[in-house]
Amino acid sequence: MTPLASLADLSVTYRRAPAPALAGVTLHIEAGEILAIIGESGSGKSTLARVIAGLLPERTRVAGRLDWPGLEGVPRAGRDIGYVFQDPGSSLNPVLTIGEQVGEGARRHLGLGRRAADAEAIRLLAHVHLPEPERLARAYPHQLSGGQRQRVAIAAAIAARPRLLIADEVTSALDVVVQAAIVDLLVELVRVDGMTLVFVTHDLALASGIADRIAVMAAGRLVELGPAAEVVASPKAAETAALIAAHIDLATPPLIKEAS
Repeated sequence: MTPLASLADLSVTYRRAPAPALAGVTLHIEAGEILAIIGESGSGKSTLARVIAGLLPERTRVAGRLDWPGLEGVPRAGRDIGYVFQDPGSSLNPVLTIGEQVGEGARRHLGLGRRAADAEAIRLLAHVHLPEPERLARAYPHQLSGGQRQRVAIAAAIAARPRLLIADEVTSALDVVVQAAIVDLLVELVRVDGMTLVFVTHDLALASGIADRIAVMAAGRLVELGPAAEVVASPKAAETAALIAAHIDLATPPLIKEAS
């Protein structure tokens, strides 16, 4: 099967940085899969997501190859690739209504007129399971909860019907109940809309519950890659084993010894 994207010996160095943020990363992204990229802070996982999306800052030095055999030509940011950032509060414009921001992608990339884009925005808000989408389309970001704003950001990211959706630490600022709902929504969108999902997180347990494959990053390098069940059951890299050991299973109460 032809992969959607293929990375070969990819390295990224930010301007004035003493060391590369990515070093020699090689992997492919299959069409229709959920690929989780996990690692600690500073491991390079968000840099990897941004180089795939073409969102690196200017004057960043990139070496290696990034090809898109599953697309016709170079992907267009916003059209072929949707990106959901960690903090929807900073990615949403505070002075534009929710409907304007969600409908922008449809206007820009699908050529919809204002009225059609407004209707599409309401449909997308309902698609991500937001209540009263007509009312919310007229609201502003500050009037919504954190979980609602994240759903809005997801709706905006899929407005142009992208082939690839990248979710970069989208659950880290949410409580566990809202976090689970957002993850369920992402999985539903992938399955229903036929998208590919790159899910970036530091939470191995969360990733293993939804991903087809897991890529483990450490110090800018890809240290392990494989089917999610195999990576969790039989980790080959010390960094993967450390992430597993650091996970606290809240479903199993700790053993507390009685004082003698």
